[in-house]
Amino acid sequence: MDIKLDSLTGKSKSARIGKINVKVGDIIKTNDILLQLETNKGNSPYKAKRSYTIEKIVVEEGEEVKVGDTLFVASGEEKENPKQKVDYFANMLKGKKEELEAELLVIGAGPGGYVSAIYAAKNGLKTVIVESERLGGTCLNVGCIPTKALVRSSEVYNDVINGEEYGFEAKEVKLNVGKVIDRKDKIKESLVEGIDYLLQKNDIRLIKGEAAFIDNKTVIVKKGKDEYTIKAKNTIVATGSKICKINIPGIELPFVLNSTTALSNKKLPKSITIIGGGVIGMEFAFVYANFGVAVNVVEYADRLLTMVDSDISEEIKRIAVEKGINIYTSSNVTKIEKSELGEAIVIFKNNEKEKYLISENVLVAIGREPNIGELGLDKAGIELNANGKGIKVNSCLETNVEGIYAVGDVNNVIQLAHVASHQGMVAVDNILGNKKEMEYDCVPNVIFTAPEIASVGASEAQCAAKKINIKISKFPFCANGKALTMGAEKGFIKIIKDLDGNRIIGASIIGADASSLISTLTLIIKNNISEEKIIDTIFAHPTTGEVIHESVLGLSLGALHYHE
Repeated sequence: MDIKLDSLTGKSKSARIGKINVKVGDIIKTNDILLQLETNKGNSPYKAKRSYTIEKIVVEEGEEVKVGDTLFVASGEEKENPKQKVDYFANMLKGKKEELEAELLVIGAGPGGYVSAIYAAKNGLKTVIVESERLGGTCLNVGCIPTKALVRSSEVYNDVINGEEYGFEAKEVKLNVGKVIDRKDKIKESLVEGIDYLLQKNDIRLIKGEAAFIDNKTVIVKKGKDEYTIKAKNTIVATGSKICKINIPGIELPFVLNSTTALSNKKLPKSITIIGGGVIGMEFAFVYANFGVAVNVVEYADRLLTMVDSDISEEIKRIAVEKGINIYTSSNVTKIEKSELGEAIVIFKNNEKEKYLISENVLVAIGREPNIGELGLDKAGIELNANGKGIKVNSCLETNVEGIYAVGDVNNVIQLAHVASHQGMVAVDNILGNKKEMEYDCVPNVIFTAPEIASVGASEAQCAAKKINIKISKFPFCANGKALTMGAEKGFIKIIKDLDGNRIIGASIIGADASSLISTLTLIIKNNISEEKIIDTIFAHPTTGEVIHESVLGLSLGALHYHE
């Protein structure tokens, strides 16, 4: 039989064949990805509609095809008969029950879960993964990736409306928020499909549904009337986190958004008040400000971004205020009300004085908490952390129950996607018998404000608390040629050296390309690379990476391209 291209996304009339994922002789199952199709709407996978064996591949990578063209010749199509159809329909009514066994069961398919599963499968473990919602978890669907898509759109828009600085004028620039959201969704869907493809290619069984422990070796998964009982030699819990419930009167009003609903809001407000000056709040603050929205940020602490050093916090506040963002620190929101005109009124206390802000929307951007839900941890005997928030684990990511591990936000150690992924790999290594402990002294952290902020290793505040004898070297981006060409002269890099240990122990950046530069600094600190070796390294010119070289020079001889 011929396998033909039956449809294309959107209004595309033709597509180009991307990567072909199968070869002659492959036995194909329903929903297996056969190849990738490239259209003007982007890339999309072409999946099998039924089971068969590939006899011939008719097309080649790079070839243009249209609807109706033959892609493959296949054999072995399963015949249906009326009796089977009736039996199948009856089974659907009463639900399907299945019992499975696995060497590793992973509960949750976010960056902690799906990385654990793929790493385990590549190491030869028979792996099953369970997900109640969408592959990719919070990070891919309503977190890291979607927010960065909005960050990029806002940057492009801001550059265009300020094009005169770069030598051109763009008149009547029109922002289409619907298309901004559509682009975000398209990127998200592409990555979700990519994870699905990787799970299939690594022979990982994916089961959709809600998982709960029956005992320490058995998990039941329910979806509608379907029920799966999984007996696993080892289990990794990777169920992530959820938005914290904040007790603020008026938080349920229709104009109040959270970090999830804001990502799908196709109506751009003229003004917004953001409750929370942490990572989520400040990333959204710059996104909205770049889109021309009047932004207020109300933060309970005495400064923004309390996880970074105070000089970084002060610099981003200065840049935010210069951008037109109104900042209110040491401010406690007491309630949200609706005005006579339907506007939002945010009432807060600052220095014992009651104040209020009026805006079209409110965004509550205050934290996340471990998603333990209805996992039935007590039936498996799994203990929680001392504060009851998150699953208690040791340095190998194992819980108090042998063979059960917890990775990512659900253990509440560090809520970062890349930490979750690395924890997953460490957990699998221990399951394989390769003793490995998780280390947290060199975890990079990135905040996608404008400019970006990134840090790794010890902070200045931590060094002061531990009374470490340090030397600090700073180098400004205004002295970097590449940063000036980018129109990104704001910010600086800071390097911290332990004088007694004679090693670099920490670094922070606020400036252009901080999210990329931090990887180099992580390698330096993680592998204890000496400042002499860094100085002897040739850094390409003109690049923002040169700020690393200059700041390390500043620890001894002094920077070559800057003098205070």
